[in-house]
Amino acid sequence: MRELSIFIDESGDYGEYQHHSPYYIISMVFHDQSILIDDPVRKLNRELSYLKLDNLCIHTGPIIRMEEIYNVMSKKDRRTILNKLVAFVRNVDIKYVSFAVEKKHLDGTVDIIARISKQIASFIRDHYDELLPYDVIKVYYDNGQIEVTKMLASVFGALLPQVEFKKVLPVDYKLFQVADLICTMRLITLKLEHKGLSKSEIEFFGNHKNLKKNYLQRIESKKWE
Repeated sequence: MRELSIFIDESGDYGEYQHHSPYYIISMVFHDQSILIDDPVRKLNRELSYLKLDNLCIHTGPIIRMEEIYNVMSKKDRRTILNKLVAFVRNVDIKYVSFAVEKKHLDGTVDIIARISKQIASFIRDHYDELLPYDVIKVYYDNGQIEVTKMLASVFGALLPQVEFKKVLPVDYKLFQVADLICTMRLITLKLEHKGLSKSEIEFFGNHKNLKKNYLQRIESKKWE
C-alpha cells in the first residue's frame, strides 16, 4: 500500500495586518513512506545528543531570535543546530511547497482563508496525477489554529478521496520541524525581497550572501514545483 505523509506548519495568523506580522504562510513537507529516512533521523538525533540536546524539538524562529531554550546559547551553537537541520533536509528524499499571502491588502480572516485555500487547491490540481496513485495520504498538523484545521479538511477532502488527518506533536516528527524551517525561510525570503530583515535575523545570518548560500539555496532543491 502506497502512503504519502504531508507535514504542515504555518507562520503568522489570520488577524488583521500588522507591521510585525505582514504575511500568512503555510508550508507542506511531503514524504513517500516507502522511502526510509530512519538513518538520517538517527544521525540527526545522535548529533543533537552530542550537544546534550536529547529530544530537542528544533524550532527555527526561536533559534534565530534567541528565544525559549535558545536564549542562553551562543550564536555559534544556535547556528550549529540550524545547520544540522538544513543538512538533514538535503540528505532525505522529501519535497516541500510553501504558500503565502500578504495581509496588507486583504479584508480580514475570510479573505485570507479564501486566498490561501485557492493556492493550495491549485497546487493539488496541478499535481493530481502524482497524488492520486497513493492509497492513503496522511496529513499531519498540530491543530494550532482551528481555522487552518477546517480549511485543510475542506480543501483536501474535496479534491482527494484518500486523505486522513493526524494531530501531531512537533517534538515527535523531524519532518514537522522541517515544515517549521520551511515556513521561516519563506518568511525570510519575503522579507529579503522587501528589504525588511529584523535586527536578530541580520545578527544571526551575518549578511545576505551567507543567508542565501548556506540556507536558502541549500533547501531550494527540495521544492516541489
